[in-house]
Amino acid sequence: MTYRATLAVGLIMAAAAAPAPAEETRQLVKLPEMMQEHMLGNMRDHVKALNAILEALAAGDADKAAQVAEKRLGMSSLEAHGAAHMAPFMPEGMRAIGTRMHKTASRFAIVVRNAELARGGEGARQVFGALKEITDNCVACHDAYRIR
Repeated sequence: MTYRATLAVGLIMAAAAAPAPAEETRQLVKLPEMMQEHMLGNMRDHVKALNAILEALAAGDADKAAQVAEKRLGMSSLEAHGAAHMAPFMPEGMRAIGTRMHKTASRFAIVVRNAELARGGEGARQVFGALKEITDNCVACHDAYRIR
């Protein structure tokens, strides 16, 4: 059997063994097309901001990580993201998760700046715990809601 044939058989077997996709259970949030695109753009920027935060942490630049978190994810970012225009179209639970995400990002900015004051590995644990609080909200929202 050729390499391609072996690969094809392997892919077919893997697909057959994979569990069937679960039925879609997330709530569909209907938005006007322009707002849908705006929300998707915001979410892409959130992922890029998380990546920039991790990059700054890897470089040992806590101040930069804090600046990115506050400016692009924190409570200071609401106006830039058009939150006031988007909120009326969101179910209450989605708005609540979004607000928590922005608040946890602002808290992260404080935690990461203060982490150098902590002894031993405690500062790192606090930073990663605060970062996880941000992404907990991302996961919760994406698990519960969809816009397409």
